[in-house]
Amino acid sequence: MAAIAVGVVVALLVVLLATREPAADRKSTSQLIGQQAPAIGGEPLLGDPFDIGATDRWVVVNFFASWCVPCVEEHPELVAFSEEHAETGDARVVSVVYSDKEEDVLDFFGRFGGDWTVFDSDQGRTALDWGVARVPESYLVAPTGVVVAWFVSGVTQTELNAVIDRYTQETGS
Repeated sequence: MAAIAVGVVVALLVVLLATREPAADRKSTSQLIGQQAPAIGGEPLLGDPFDIGATDRWVVVNFFASWCVPCVEEHPELVAFSEEHAETGDARVVSVVYSDKEEDVLDFFGRFGGDWTVFDSDQGRTALDWGVARVPESYLVAPTGVVVAWFVSGVTQTELNAVIDRYTQETGS
């Protein structure tokens, strides 16, 4: 009897997963899209101080935690994006800690790489200003300071570059 119940549950789970819309097709919206990016508070745990209002390049603002499995899975994509754009200087990554311990964050970057600025959580004020509800969440900010994209549950280097290319073609900048 128990084997039948387990079989039914597994079958339902397979059907549910098979009929879900692919992640690439899901559209995420945020009230920040089209708005000036909020400030990033807190102190840098890693990297140099950074003012999002004083930049002339693309910025990926990534909210993460070391305990977050999707954050660990996403991290190599952010490293690849950062390394690709370090050569041209047209984009950078900035991370904001979400409900995590400093020593765990430092260990995370020591193990998985990434040489960008990482801000402490400033008691969650920055996450609140950006409307972050869960991690990972990333926002892509244009050189004008306007938020142009929001990614929930992870982002890839390809997705970030596609948004930059599309925005650049649409605006001519």
